[in-house]
Amino acid sequence: MDFPVYKLKINPNIEGASEVTAVALVDLPAIQEDFQFFNLHKQKYKIENEEQRIISGPLMIADKPIYRENDEFGSHYIVFDADTIKTIAIKYAKKKYQSNVNEMHETPLAGIVLFESFISDTKRGIKPMVGYEDAPDGSWFGSMYIENEQVWQDVKEGKFKGFSVEGLFIYDVPKKTDEEILNSLKKLLS
Repeated sequence: MDFPVYKLKINPNIEGASEVTAVALVDLPAIQEDFQFFNLHKQKYKIENEEQRIISGPLMIADKPIYRENDEFGSHYIVFDADTIKTIAIKYAKKKYQSNVNEMHETPLAGIVLFESFISDTKRGIKPMVGYEDAPDGSWFGSMYIENEQVWQDVKEGKFKGFSVEGLFIYDVPKKTDEEILNSLKKLLS
């Protein structure tokens, strides 16, 4: 069954709404990409110096369909295009949200900071992070430094596998034409 796909946007001029306010550490990232960290037992992860306490990976992938279900739109997919991701990343940095990190979109976590952030753009010579070379231009990548001992242990044990952005977004829903509205009314009346 095919589900509709909606673009999500933010309005950079609305204060306190329509923005990414935090990045969650999650066990199943919606973008279906895990971050990289030091772990000798899982070969797919990039091996780093464990003392660095760094996790790195994609925060958002441009045009990647993400399944969602809600009362208003039912079963559907959402996507963020490259321009929207850039707007999100800029507003996130301007608002100084780099330390807004939580566990599974619930419990705030202290002792973690997003210290690196970039958007891939081959025209500017900015390639995707190693391990994510197939990510399209406009994808947002980041690295977090983890001072929090418990969170670092949780990362190493596999409790957290990826990033998930958290925020308020606007559905970019195409307006119905007069003919589509008339046809809908005819169906309701018949």
